[in-house]
Amino acid sequence: HACEAGMDMGIVNAAHCIEDKYENIDKELLKYVEDVLLNRRADSTERMLEFAATLDPKSKPCALRRQGEAAGPAAAKSAANNWRDLELEKRIEHALIKGIDEHIVKDIEEARTCGKYEKPLRIIEGPLMDGMNVIGDLFGAGKMFLPQVIKSARVMKRGVGHLIPFMEKEKEEAARAAGKDPAEMEAENAGVIVIATVKGDVHDIGKNIVSVVLGCNNFKVIDLGVMCECKTIIDAVIEHKADILGLSGLITPSLDEMVTVAKEMQKAGLKQPILIGGATTSRMHTAVKLEPQYTNGQVVYVLDASRAVPVCQSFVTPALREDFISDTRETYAELREEFYAGLEDRKYLTMDDTRKQKYTIDWKDAANAPVKPKQLGTRVFDNFPLEDVIGAIDWNPFFQVWQLRGRYPNRGYPKIFNDETVGSEAKKLFDEAMEMLEGWKKNKSIRLRGIVGIYPASAVNDDDIELYMPEDDEARSEAKCLLYGLRQQAEKEDGEQYFALGDFIAPKETGIKDYVGMFVTSAGFGLEEITTKYKNADDDYSYILAEALADRLAEAFAEVVHVIVRKEMWGYAPDENLSYDDLLKVKYQGIRPAPGYPSQPDHTEKRTMWDLMNVEDETGVQLTESLAMLPAASVSGLYFAAPKAQYFAVGKIDQAQVVEYAQRKKMDIKEAEKWLRTMLNYEP
Repeated sequence: HACEAGMDMGIVNAAHCIEDKYENIDKELLKYVEDVLLNRRADSTERMLEFAATLDPKSKPCALRRQGEAAGPAAAKSAANNWRDLELEKRIEHALIKGIDEHIVKDIEEARTCGKYEKPLRIIEGPLMDGMNVIGDLFGAGKMFLPQVIKSARVMKRGVGHLIPFMEKEKEEAARAAGKDPAEMEAENAGVIVIATVKGDVHDIGKNIVSVVLGCNNFKVIDLGVMCECKTIIDAVIEHKADILGLSGLITPSLDEMVTVAKEMQKAGLKQPILIGGATTSRMHTAVKLEPQYTNGQVVYVLDASRAVPVCQSFVTPALREDFISDTRETYAELREEFYAGLEDRKYLTMDDTRKQKYTIDWKDAANAPVKPKQLGTRVFDNFPLEDVIGAIDWNPFFQVWQLRGRYPNRGYPKIFNDETVGSEAKKLFDEAMEMLEGWKKNKSIRLRGIVGIYPASAVNDDDIELYMPEDDEARSEAKCLLYGLRQQAEKEDGEQYFALGDFIAPKETGIKDYVGMFVTSAGFGLEEITTKYKNADDDYSYILAEALADRLAEAFAEVVHVIVRKEMWGYAPDENLSYDDLLKVKYQGIRPAPGYPSQPDHTEKRTMWDLMNVEDETGVQLTESLAMLPAASVSGLYFAAPKAQYFAVGKIDQAQVVEYAQRKKMDIKEAEKWLRTMLNYEP
């Protein structure tokens, strides 16, 4: 109507125009709608509302049905396939936007043979990239979400995959005609990015997502995988003539490895921008620790996949590059000033003073009396039932991986399903995740393995914990090993106490027998076979979904095993009866802090756990040189049962504590500083 009346431009939702094609809208509904839009009747609004009340709210404009009326299979199929009547280019665009790969090979072959496109490359540069550009715009505007983009990438890959043999043949013919080697003739792209998870780190979900999103935007991505040596990374940058380098890491030692890569890039005289991403990375760390080491080029922190594209485009677009680098350097200089000013302002107590104000528990109070575990030593869990773990999954981090975040009051699972922006996509993702989990249950594809150890323990040296073998529980004559602790030092308000993990264990001098537990759980066995199958099928969406689910299962497994420990193995809470929701809200007694995290930021404490429980032999879970766990979908930590045990963050510590800590651990001071670098209030 508007076009006929003279309108020559309008803003529309392209996906809706395709899905609800005007000619296919139910004729009765259309009459009521046009009465309202064209103001044809005084009672048009009332009539529209009355008519709407008779309809099934979930029915579509092109497949209308009354309340209580089941949708006919034929009608549903017809409505779902209306887009197949569109012209070729629009069909390809629709398939990309909707992530439908069922017909893409057929449509691409039609494009190749219809005579409209002189070369297969023109199909990629034309309808395929046009569709991906629409997706990029929708994703950037927050109108399309990461799961949809990953599905679109799957369609794109399958379309391109069909064209590759024809392009290879064409390239060989052109090379022969020009007297060149076909391998030297590169396809056009927006830029080349080498991307890698640094040495010692095995986590790559975020990196994989960024790779897919950049690929959707016509970047050539060279993914080096995980645990990449510095030399391997730099050699790849040179070999592939990369425009950009991307570094990823999850554990804190990876931060140091990123600094090493930046220094070596500087020494090699390279100038490519470096993108930094991963759970432990931050804009402040990038500004303070990384940028000063790489003055040849620019280092940039990238929060998530949605930010990666505009950052990369800024680097490869001459008109944007200089201003972007200038703005970034100015911002990072301000962040460094802020950081160092904060260090000067913050005051730290001496170790003597913090220990005088340490957190204390009245061990004479019967309420704080330690409970002797029913089972000391280790217990191995092998092929733990998947169905006993699924209910304990915390879905909130899962949705965060996919960058789906509801707005108040619909933050978090399951309220996110009610969010008007991301709700429907979150529900769709959840349903597909549950379908994958059901498949794993049925096929026993994923094997859950874990181990728990509970040992006699006593607090010593103010901050440390001595562990004894189970048979030495009564005499406690010889310590098997020590768990070393770090204590808070940053000045607090008057009267506040300073924590270390040793505060939650009865001191040796009291003669009170106390205990410490530890655990490792993994949902990574069998995962590589699953993801390899998806990768070979160019199914990025499914392999990323599988990795994200395995991570959640490992955490859920840890939650379930902790219940078994509290109620059975240790038995200090035999009558506990908490819902999964209460478990995730930590309403139980005790804590399970982990080495490498705020309460004990030193990853090297894992070695003690692995040696004491013989973890690798018993479960197959290994430690890398940076002390990441392999398989990556693994979790480890300690158990403290004291009713007054609580989580805390050690925060920054001074050189005096580091020196003393290294002496207690019989560790070289430089080695200690390496592992604790992010915690230091000084430059080593």
